[in-house]
Amino acid sequence: MGPLGILMLDTRFPRIVGDIGNAASFDFPVIFRRMEGIGSADAVTAHPDRPRVLAALKANAEALAAEGAVGLSTSCGFLALYQDDLAAVSPVPVATSALLLIRQLAGKKVGVITASAKNLTPAHFAAVGAPTDTPFVGLPEDSSFADTFLRNGLTLDRDVVEREVVAAGRALVERHPGIDTVVLECTNLPPYKKALESALGLPVFDVLDLLGGFYAGLGRGG
Repeated sequence: MGPLGILMLDTRFPRIVGDIGNAASFDFPVIFRRMEGIGSADAVTAHPDRPRVLAALKANAEALAAEGAVGLSTSCGFLALYQDDLAAVSPVPVATSALLLIRQLAGKKVGVITASAKNLTPAHFAAVGAPTDTPFVGLPEDSSFADTFLRNGLTLDRDVVEREVVAAGRALVERHPGIDTVVLECTNLPPYKKALESALGLPVFDVLDLLGGFYAGLGRGG
């Protein structure tokens, strides 16, 4: 089967194994395409320029399909907002965001860890058929995580970011004690999944889990 195509934001930060932007994070073939001029600030926002972003998604989706991609995802969970719009214009099936997992986890009490709490809106959840009151916490705006991934830094302190992610997970379950499952909105967070599961004693799902199932489904013709 052909590769999965990943629509990448125009960023420069490091992408370690586990990050969606590292081909070694996958056990199936992937191809990447950078959406020139569409950066983190264009995606991680409560008030995006939707026509501009969708135009970039469409053009680059068509290019990836022409290169042989059999399905598409994106390098930012906030692009969940465009799930239906992109699916309507993409030549191949689309799974934009780990937030799609929430609907698949029906019956679970899901909480979300996001890159930016102030920018994640009910519209992002509604766009993927998730409850709009899904509880979530974000990484702090003054965190090492934000310095790298939101402010497009050139360096990544993996150990510090892991501690920040675990702290966010602890805050999530403390504020919402009924949670029994965690979903990581952000595609830069999968490297810290094991540490989170160990610290919280809960199952954690990320975009790599979503895309493993999505790609397998493409192979089955659905």
